[in-house]
Amino acid sequence: MAKARSFSLIAQVSKLNRSLSTTSRKYTGEIRIVEVGPRDGLQNEKKSISFETKLELIKRLTGTGVRTIEAGSFVAPKWVPQMANSADVLNHLLGHPPTTPYPITYNYLVPNLKGLRNLLKTANEAKPDEFQPDTSTSENDAKDLPTPPPSPKEQEDAEPAPITSTQDPNEMPSNTSGLKDPAEPDKSSASSSQTEISLFTAATEAFSKANTNCSVAESLERCKDIVSLAKSHSIRVRGYVSVALGCPYEGPDVAPSKVAEITTSLLEMGVDEVSVADTTGMGTAPRTRDLLKALSANGIANQDLALHFHDTYGQALVNAVVGLEHGIRTFDSSVGGLGGCPYSKGATGNVATEDLVYCLHSLGATTGIDVEKMAEIGSWISGELERPNDSRTGKAVLARLRT
Repeated sequence: MAKARSFSLIAQVSKLNRSLSTTSRKYTGEIRIVEVGPRDGLQNEKKSISFETKLELIKRLTGTGVRTIEAGSFVAPKWVPQMANSADVLNHLLGHPPTTPYPITYNYLVPNLKGLRNLLKTANEAKPDEFQPDTSTSENDAKDLPTPPPSPKEQEDAEPAPITSTQDPNEMPSNTSGLKDPAEPDKSSASSSQTEISLFTAATEAFSKANTNCSVAESLERCKDIVSLAKSHSIRVRGYVSVALGCPYEGPDVAPSKVAEITTSLLEMGVDEVSVADTTGMGTAPRTRDLLKALSANGIANQDLALHFHDTYGQALVNAVVGLEHGIRTFDSSVGGLGGCPYSKGATGNVATEDLVYCLHSLGATTGIDVEKMAEIGSWISGELERPNDSRTGKAVLARLRT
């Protein structure tokens, strides 16, 4: 009998070890961080931000190990004044890219075909040999759809605005957890940096009407033409599904099946990656889990997805860990917790890059991002904007460094 109990105990311990090993594998591995600070982070700021400050922010971010940066938005300046000089940012980054030991992808939001054409015009002037259409397709393949009726508030030039372990718990994780030692970076040159675009739609009709003055279905039709024109120029396309976990007009109960349906539509039209966005910060762990299950049930692969959390209710890191457990390996974040949505009253900033990276590193994941450098940038840009630094990790790291 004692021998039987012994074997039973051994079996239970073995089962527990297998379970712990499986859980550990869920957290480890390479995680890609998309830094959205220069676009999504700045678009809602009331203080005017100079062209020089934007460029300095981007330049500093390229030295942290982050490989993808949202750099601007080709939207009408009357809707988002902070993005008015995005063409200048694109022109500068194409002509005088920051020197980096690895390639950087710079992303620009385009709300419609007009925005994409403006981007292409600027890009062709800066790099005429890099943005020519493929011979197999042309801009004529992308036809303009009829413009929907203008908003009652604006009858002229209507254009949509953007959405926008076993370790000691007190031990600081590695500053730079990544595939390679930052001291021995890739030998890729800055000339291999890429320009990509992002487009957006919404998970609810009310938000789509308020944000783009059209229905979700009409928004998806617009997206098709944007994708067609971008692909004809060999430009990678990223999609956003906003208010996926809560809408300021329809409430927190957004149907996961609807989000999955829209995400599928974007991928089927040729979008390369879809960032599912909790624009309002209403998301919770259970509803995030339900949403991810719905996306998987619809046949959507984790590698085609990114998650974008705002921290309005302090749930962004919890939701990110739920995504990590599910197998998502791309997350959006903003240095210093910058951000907010012009069309979602009360929504605060994106999850802070410093907080997210610190959390991921503590779980054994790798990002290649230097937390200390990111903390310095968060403190600097917060000072430039005359606003509080919303990264708790950033403030803690800097306090430790200065003692």
